[in-house]
Amino acid sequence: MIAKIKQLSEELLDEIISIRRHIHQNPELSFEEFETAKYISSILKNWGIDHTTGIAGTGIVGEIKGMAEGKMIALRADIDALPIKENSEKPYCSINDGVMHACGHDVHTSSLLGAIKILNNTKENWKGTVRFLFQPGEEKLPGGASLLIKEGVLKNPVPDGIVGQHVFTDLPAGKVGFREGLYMASADEIYITVHGQGGHAAMPQYNIDPIVIASHIIIALQQIVSRNASPTIPSVLSFGKVIANGATNVIPDKVEIEGTFRTMDEKWRGEAHKKMIKMAESIAEGMGGKCVFDLRVGYPFLKNDIALTKHCRQAAVNYLGEENVVELPLRMSAEDFSYYSQVIPATFYRLGTTDADGGTSSPVHTNTFDINEDALLTGMGLMAYHAISFLNATD
Repeated sequence: MIAKIKQLSEELLDEIISIRRHIHQNPELSFEEFETAKYISSILKNWGIDHTTGIAGTGIVGEIKGMAEGKMIALRADIDALPIKENSEKPYCSINDGVMHACGHDVHTSSLLGAIKILNNTKENWKGTVRFLFQPGEEKLPGGASLLIKEGVLKNPVPDGIVGQHVFTDLPAGKVGFREGLYMASADEIYITVHGQGGHAAMPQYNIDPIVIASHIIIALQQIVSRNASPTIPSVLSFGKVIANGATNVIPDKVEIEGTFRTMDEKWRGEAHKKMIKMAESIAEGMGGKCVFDLRVGYPFLKNDIALTKHCRQAAVNYLGEENVVELPLRMSAEDFSYYSQVIPATFYRLGTTDADGGTSSPVHTNTFDINEDALLTGMGLMAYHAISFLNATD
């Protein structure tokens, strides 16, 4: 079966590269992927594969059935892009100014399309059902995964597992990475507005300085991680934006702060939320000001099911060879695939995308991100094999 999948992947490669380049050239922001969804749907229709559009706005869901009844596996790809202006001379550079597939969702989508065609062309060789999900809005709260789940994509029947992959610029094309158990962090957005009383900087006695208050809040909140979190629980609190529109001689009325809190324990996550709000409000009040703390709860932590991940890792070894499968470290970045992992057994693995000779490429979320397109061979072939090996396995 492996030889057959690899042969089909080779035969499909030029077509999947063309699909990937079209998607890359025509990126759309989260929950605005209207043309992308139409394009995906047109390909599926051309291949004679039944599917439903308009799920959570621009999502697409469908199924392929094998030769006999059996288990069900779900395969997922995200379809949205980022608000980044691409810096590239490639002929498939984005034509939508200020929007770019800088996180590889074009790779995920084209790889899943390739896997679907392979599965459809081999369905006499496997039993059960493959449900495929093309998901909108991974990059923006509340996350398209949460909306697809609400619309029932994990019901009637409930899949026995779900598999997703993500580009990884630390690995060359042809290699993949797995991690069992906890893998990625939860991610919450923090928006703090500190109100004071502005005035002349030379007469601070008449003002309530929100900049000084804000600085105390930023420093003090670091204690939430350093002195309140258990050292055994990964936690990160970072602030990336501070706006204080004063001047050299003007104290402003307010300061706006934006940041993120990430961890891998839901109980501690809830406790930390309360501690941060109380600490910030108390500091502001104690210094004569006021603090408005807006904490927007984001994606949960991502946990790879141990049994499913073991199976998929072994499948990758069988498909690619032991030397091409690596162990992944914990990551404090976040992914809305985590919502699926909270509902059914899930595994989320990494797809190497750099030059085959080991050369590096720009990281994701940068304006020069691109891939070695040989990665699409692995992207589609391994995902198809994951599905087949899972469905044909005897428990």
